[in-house]
Amino acid sequence: MNMKDAFRFQNKLKDLMIEATEILQDRRNIVKVKTTHLRSKVMGDAQDAVVEEVAPSEYAGHANEVAAFLMSILEEREKLCRAIHTAKGGLDLDMDSEVGLNRQRQELAEVFRHMTTLRNSEKTIAGGGSGFRFNGEGNQVSYRCDATQVTTIDFDRNKIRGMATALSKKADEISMSLDKCLVNTEVTYEPPFDMNDSFEVILSDFIEKSTVA
Repeated sequence: MNMKDAFRFQNKLKDLMIEATEILQDRRNIVKVKTTHLRSKVMGDAQDAVVEEVAPSEYAGHANEVAAFLMSILEEREKLCRAIHTAKGGLDLDMDSEVGLNRQRQELAEVFRHMTTLRNSEKTIAGGGSGFRFNGEGNQVSYRCDATQVTTIDFDRNKIRGMATALSKKADEISMSLDKCLVNTEVTYEPPFDMNDSFEVILSDFIEKSTVA
């Protein structure tokens, strides 16, 4: 499989572990609860009634197999991680580093692009100013007045725009290189089941094979 499918299968294995773990984390799936209503103690001729709690999962009776399934999936994840690591080692670029760097390039380009949208401006703010004066009695009092606010960009717009353009171009180039790596890089790994199979199918097949063995 190529690198792209390897990452997809990696996510598939992770999801399978999450679903299987949820089965074992629900106490009702790993214990049997039986309640006996002792009716005969109240009425000698009455029969005691036994009520068993119904487990929420159809795999409740297979806790051992589900646990073994989890161990098996974890082993597959380890094998796949090693195979992906080996495949990455043969590339001309460091995929993990470049993914993080490209995210930073894109975020920085967005900051610069936002800066270039700012414009010089001037506006009057009614009642936005203040001052002090002496009244007729010689006391200092405050008063309000209009204010003029001037906003001037304090950077070289052309330089910032150029930086944003350069970052975007670099990010696009790296993205294309990463896409090529995902499609063209072969990962030496044989999946134990079809990626499109459902959790129920995969776990049921595992339990069936375990029972036969």
